[in-house]
Amino acid sequence: MAGFAALITFFLTTQLRKNLRRDGVSSPWSQYLLYAMYTTVALLILNYNFNNYSQSIFQFLSYVLAAGIIALPYTIEELRPSRPLVNSVIPIIAVGFVNFTCEHLFPKLYESINDFLESAIWFAVLWLAAMWFINRRQNKALEIERTKRRNEEEQNRMMAAMKVNLESEVKQRTAELTQQKEELQQTLVELKSTQAQLVQQEKMASLGELTAGIAHEIQNPLNFVNNFSEVSIELLDELKEGVFKNLPDDSKEEADEIMNDITQNLAKINQHGKRADAIVKGMLQHSRATTSKKEPTDINALADEYLRLSYHGLRAKDKSFNAGMKTSFDENIGQIDAMAQDLGRVLLNLYNNSFYSVAEKKKLKGEGYEPTVNVTTKQVKLPSGGNAVEITVSDNGMGIPQKVLDKIYQPFFTTKPTGQGTGLGLSMSYDIITKAHNGELKVETAEGEYARFIITIPVTAN
Repeated sequence: MAGFAALITFFLTTQLRKNLRRDGVSSPWSQYLLYAMYTTVALLILNYNFNNYSQSIFQFLSYVLAAGIIALPYTIEELRPSRPLVNSVIPIIAVGFVNFTCEHLFPKLYESINDFLESAIWFAVLWLAAMWFINRRQNKALEIERTKRRNEEEQNRMMAAMKVNLESEVKQRTAELTQQKEELQQTLVELKSTQAQLVQQEKMASLGELTAGIAHEIQNPLNFVNNFSEVSIELLDELKEGVFKNLPDDSKEEADEIMNDITQNLAKINQHGKRADAIVKGMLQHSRATTSKKEPTDINALADEYLRLSYHGLRAKDKSFNAGMKTSFDENIGQIDAMAQDLGRVLLNLYNNSFYSVAEKKKLKGEGYEPTVNVTTKQVKLPSGGNAVEITVSDNGMGIPQKVLDKIYQPFFTTKPTGQGTGLGLSMSYDIITKAHNGELKVETAEGEYARFIITIPVTAN
């Protein structure tokens, strides 16, 4: 039995290290087991090179080392899976140690139980072989199961990776579809808006043609009414200077009253005829199809020119009229493509309204009030991302009542007294800005405090 314990220990340490590698466990005990293997080999060599007494010591140390190795799977968690292997060698180590102890310490006992010990050794060998065979089969089954589990984990990992990729692709595709949907919706909105504009333009064109035809038909008889009323007034004046003087005194008073009544009636006919004439001219101007072409226009110069034109035009009609003018022009605007003549009509109309409003307020407030009209221009960014020019005309006049704010762009609607407005200026201005220039005309007001009209005209990129 010389060297028997050392061989078993060598075999056991080898298998324990192999099991650690098989299980993929990184542990310092692998290095410790390697040292134990070296120690076992040294004890085995020393056991065959010294006398009997020394051999006994080395054999005892081999059993001690074997006992220590056997105890490891029961105390170290990393080596726990190797317990079946250790269980297979425990009997043979135990029988060997009993045999070694009896042989060296109890010789008489050893002789009496020698046959029993030999049988026990053979039984331990058979136990080792059987347990080794069973353990090997279990290890193979475990290895197959472990391989299967690794394959399943690999498949799961691959499926998880594929799932992540698919989810990423689905999200990307969903984002693309969402973007396409939004683009299509935006295109649909634009198409509907364009369609509505075309329908509205067609309606307005038809209405304009009808209005122009009616206005032309009214114009001729209206001219006769105005002309003959003026001629009739002149004839009455001549009648007063001629035939009237030859009437008897008792008839003069009655004739004078009749002539005065006729003169007043003719004056009213002439007044309202001119009012109707102004409305007809406004209708013709409003219904006139614009023939202007967009051309490079200096917005600042245009705004300033028509501001002066409006002011001096009103001063020519009413010498008592006076108002302050403030301008703030953005010099970086330069020239933009616009219908200069039509845009000038819009500005002139807004200026006239502002000067009228401050003049009316001046009549109410008196000397403590300073009528002022402000005009500003600047570059702005549209919500769509494009550039635009903004023209603001504001005043500190009467403002616009909230109850009529929704009606100011309707044709023939006016807040001015009869005879002072046709109600076509803002309607015409709105059409020029929104239809001819694809822009926007907004109003901000507070009744009795101010009115502010904001013109926004998109700038076409060259």
